[in-house]
Amino acid sequence: MREQYAVSERRVCGLLSMAVSSYRYALRRNDEELRSRLVQLAREKPRFGYRRLHVLLRRAGKAANHKRVYRVYREAGLCLRRKKRKHCMRIGSPLRQHTRVNQEWALDFVHDVLAAGRTIRVLSVVDAFTRECLALEVDTSFASRRVTRVLEEIVEDRGKPQSIRCDNGPELTSRHFLSWCLEQQIELVHIQPGKPTQNARVESFHGKLREECLRVSWFHNLFDARRKIAAWQRDYNEQRPHSSLNYRTPAEFAAMNCGKDADCVRLENAAGVSHFPTASAATRVG
Repeated sequence: MREQYAVSERRVCGLLSMAVSSYRYALRRNDEELRSRLVQLAREKPRFGYRRLHVLLRRAGKAANHKRVYRVYREAGLCLRRKKRKHCMRIGSPLRQHTRVNQEWALDFVHDVLAAGRTIRVLSVVDAFTRECLALEVDTSFASRRVTRVLEEIVEDRGKPQSIRCDNGPELTSRHFLSWCLEQQIELVHIQPGKPTQNARVESFHGKLREECLRVSWFHNLFDARRKIAAWQRDYNEQRPHSSLNYRTPAEFAAMNCGKDADCVRLENAAGVSHFPTASAATRVG
């Protein structure tokens, strides 16, 4: 601009709202020593980030601001390459309308905290047709073998399900759990990651469990949690009216419509508008 309009330096800086001292500033900083030291430390500790390298520099007596270390760290190309997390690819599996017991079980976990601050997990299994809570197992952690042990106890009592719907947790995608379902000839329906509405029946059940039991109870220890949650499970199955079952209890609905010699009737809201596409008639097992 000075060469084009033949004006002074001060005039140009005034037009650009820039201080003359800023225009005349010459960089006198030399980061070569810091750069070489960072490269040396990064070669010795290739998986250390700039924060740990900054600590090592301070231990060695090198006084440098962490922001300066980060700038030189990036300019030297020492940033760690983070592996992109591999997400599980699942095909969407919308909810189906069921006509009998044991067509599908919905399985998931819910968390809570004891009085001492320790986290507990509750494994819940729900029959998609009768809305019965088949299991509420409480513990601090669950391995896949523990999950299959709970399912085997339910199978001994009421038979095998046609399918099990669950999310993609490590307990439900392990080799042991997959092989167990294969041996039992049970179809395993994994929902898409991040879409809990594809397992809406157990999510709805968890809402009732939280509102009516977990949030109104104080668990002193693990045994107290098991006792109170088991009592709520009995009340849910035998005493609590369920709106989707025409305000009958799950136990009453199962006894009325799902006997061994009786045909299971449809739910009263089954013919209503569904938020999810239903399975074709060919896929239904009556």
